[in-house]
Amino acid sequence: MKSGKFRSLQLLAVAVISVAMLAGCSSVKNLFSGKSKDKSAEPAKLTDITPLVTASPLWSVSVGKGEKDLGIGQHPTINGDHVYAAAVDGGVSAIDLTTGKSLWHYDSKAHLSGGPGVGSGLVVVGGLKGEVIALDEATGQEKWTAKVNNEVLVAPAIGSGMVFVHSNDGRVTAFDASNGTRRWFYSADIPALTVRGSGGMTLGPNILFVSGDNGTLTALNANDGNLMWSTAVAEPDGRTELERMADVDGDPVLEGTVLYASSYKNHTTAIDGPSGQVLWDSEHGGARGVGVSNSAIVTTDKNGNVIGLDKNTGGSLWQQAGLLNRNVSAPTVQGDYALVGDFEGVVHWLRLSDGAFAARSKVGAAVTGKPVVAGDIAVVQSTDGKLTAFSLK
Repeated sequence: MKSGKFRSLQLLAVAVISVAMLAGCSSVKNLFSGKSKDKSAEPAKLTDITPLVTASPLWSVSVGKGEKDLGIGQHPTINGDHVYAAAVDGGVSAIDLTTGKSLWHYDSKAHLSGGPGVGSGLVVVGGLKGEVIALDEATGQEKWTAKVNNEVLVAPAIGSGMVFVHSNDGRVTAFDASNGTRRWFYSADIPALTVRGSGGMTLGPNILFVSGDNGTLTALNANDGNLMWSTAVAEPDGRTELERMADVDGDPVLEGTVLYASSYKNHTTAIDGPSGQVLWDSEHGGARGVGVSNSAIVTTDKNGNVIGLDKNTGGSLWQQAGLLNRNVSAPTVQGDYALVGDFEGVVHWLRLSDGAFAARSKVGAAVTGKPVVAGDIAVVQSTDGKLTAFSLK
């Protein structure tokens, strides 16, 4: 068994490597000293903007101690008029979307690293030691617990009578939603060096789509875990492990029968869900995922560029370079705008038509997880465990 001290050192090392990767591969020495001779790696300074829309704070609450520098990108989940959020230390909270009022709280001794998955009357979270905890969605009462062999850094997916958990060792495990009994598992090879985080999942009709650290998007039969197809979002080519990094960490977005996914190796791809056929491929992208609107796909690359792509062709529409090296989150679409958070806890709204800054607000600590949206309300989770909701008008 590894000692607790050794495990803590492991986590610290992984966190440092993660920050280095996501901040444009700054040296570890510079991360601790705060000094860098490479001016091109310095975070862009924010300039004043003329707001095009009003983002008004609605409420702000603490859900516990946040992830700090773990680099796991925790974010809440909205289901109906409720927000569900997990904290590394502090358990799981259910909150009213419009008022911020606490509905219930589940206190856990586990360090909860994945965001909540919600569905079929359950809220399910994962932990740094492989814990899987299923709660009643209405009351927060514990329904069952289970265990996987590695940390769970992404929200479980729920549907087809099962709970699907993607752990950091590349394994997908399906549990019976009623009692937590394991039904099947699928294992994928993972490369030696990856961006901190695990691939997200999206559930379609009896198909589970899984993002992979090896640069692929995989379709599994939700009933038995059998492989249906596996398609490369980006090829992990290069002479070194660093050059070969091609992680697809964000949740793939399914719209109709088309999947949209993005890779650390600067590729975003549209894939036909039933067949796995690539419909278009763009040489712009990043590991954290995409936002999807009626006409555009929005992604953020590892340098902090926010990029708009034509939804039908993948062609570049615009690129916003005003957030370079600010460790921006995955984007989310809210009406005619895309929003991202950054390392200083600033949330930015960008106009979808041209990428211009439309609004800005500060929430405190860094926002590394993807913002979530329901209508004109957006909710972000910062690394200090605070949830903040905004109304966009």
